[in-house]
Amino acid sequence: MSNSLLPIQAVARKLDLPDQYFEQIGSDRGKVRLELLSDPAFKRRGKLIIVTATTPTAAGEGKTVTAISLTQGLAHIGKEVVITSREPSLGPVFGMKGGAAGGGLSQIEPSSKINLHFNGDFHAIASAHNLLAALVDAHLFHGNELHLDPGQITWPRTIDMNDRALRHITLSLDTKKEGGGRQSGFIITAASEIMAIIALANDRKDLRKRLEAMVVGVTRDGKPVCAKDLSAPGSMMALLNEAILPNLVQTTDGTPAFVHAGPFGNIAHGTSSVISQEMGLRLADYVVNECGFASDLGAEKYFDIVMQQSGIVPAAAVLVTTVRSMRNQGEGDFESGLPNLGKHIAILKSFGVPIVAAINRFPDDANSDLEQLAAYCAERGVPSVLSEGFAMGGPGARALAEKVVETIERNPSPGVHALYSFDEPLTDKIRKVAQRIYGACDVNFSDQAKAKLKQFADWGYGRLPVCLAKTQYSLSDDPKRLGAPTGWTLNVTNASLSAGAGFVVVISGNMMLMPGLSRVSRAASIDVDDSGKIVGI
Repeated sequence: MSNSLLPIQAVARKLDLPDQYFEQIGSDRGKVRLELLSDPAFKRRGKLIIVTATTPTAAGEGKTVTAISLTQGLAHIGKEVVITSREPSLGPVFGMKGGAAGGGLSQIEPSSKINLHFNGDFHAIASAHNLLAALVDAHLFHGNELHLDPGQITWPRTIDMNDRALRHITLSLDTKKEGGGRQSGFIITAASEIMAIIALANDRKDLRKRLEAMVVGVTRDGKPVCAKDLSAPGSMMALLNEAILPNLVQTTDGTPAFVHAGPFGNIAHGTSSVISQEMGLRLADYVVNECGFASDLGAEKYFDIVMQQSGIVPAAAVLVTTVRSMRNQGEGDFESGLPNLGKHIAILKSFGVPIVAAINRFPDDANSDLEQLAAYCAERGVPSVLSEGFAMGGPGARALAEKVVETIERNPSPGVHALYSFDEPLTDKIRKVAQRIYGACDVNFSDQAKAKLKQFADWGYGRLPVCLAKTQYSLSDDPKRLGAPTGWTLNVTNASLSAGAGFVVVISGNMMLMPGLSRVSRAASIDVDDSGKIVGI
């Protein structure tokens, strides 16, 4: 641990967290017990601020840094605040993107431990996932009493590493029993439905109910088979017993931070756990929660999935944007990219949430471009603030923090709402997201997608929200279609059911659930020096 970091007990004291609800792990981190949520002395009192962004470049636009620096900025102006952040996956850490704990003077610490193993949550989730996979194949081997169709088993295996060689595998080549030689594959742990469940469950009872509901395959006569049918949830609960507890750490300047769960932002809802957000709302005045990717993905999923399931209603949204992202969306021309910013503003306005734009400043940004970004926001009734958290930490986000507080106080009851109700048909929900959020003129469903959506509705899952999975690099389903495209059709190619998480995944384009390493990955630069310090992350 860095000498500049506070002992974790001091961080817990900033939240007035009673000792009986805190389990310390070493000197720099700990877990918070779920009993806090049932203590009548700790009622919801805080305001939730979601942090989203305009369409990112491959390098990202500093959304995590902005979320962390906003948290530091709120603490800097005397507010009780905590950030709720996702746990990083080892895949990106050793792949192209790198770690996910912020940067510069706005990081969550101890960043090397957070990026590597942390408190074992990812390993517990992978173990629970693979236990269920093993139980499925054991059931086939021992006679297949449930009459599972081996060709329609949908539960894969998982590993938290970019390993393209595992995308498609053949199982049980050593047996001629039913299921021998069947096709399957691995997904990265962040894409596991159990990861999404850990992020959405509100207590252990809810966790068990969601695990029981997970669909692993189909019988020969077309009925869903759930984890409960395989008597799996009890042992899975044992593996997840500690993983459901949020992790308490701190930012670079000692501001409290919850880091918990890490669901994909494409095929899942892409934000930290509901439990960590609930705890934050009981322990602080403000909770800063980062959503995955841009507002068309992370923010939409928060309002339509997380908010509707949890009842947590954001008080404001911070929209992170950069000169670089606008230039990228304009294919090199800054002004041509500005409609992308306008579309993301319109997306957030459609949910009724108050908005503050955070212009994340990079060293080579021209003042004229920064001024034009601010003017563009002002023309649309959105206040904007320059954010310099990477270089300055909390003081670099002081003005942003003040503007966010002012915006929330000026709009105490903003009337935030979801895009659709659960009662609407699945196809209507999909069309609303495609047309009102993405800007599509129509939706084309493949025969496979139509059949899957009908099957899910026939099984009784028609009231679930939809989680649209598409590229994060465009508002459309084509990563090369930049800006704010109109007159295009969203092509829905497939659908899958996450019954335990509580949503239907709707796939547009090719979603990669197991990334691969590049020719020269970050694994080549990560090492440990002679003192035991990890370097290169």
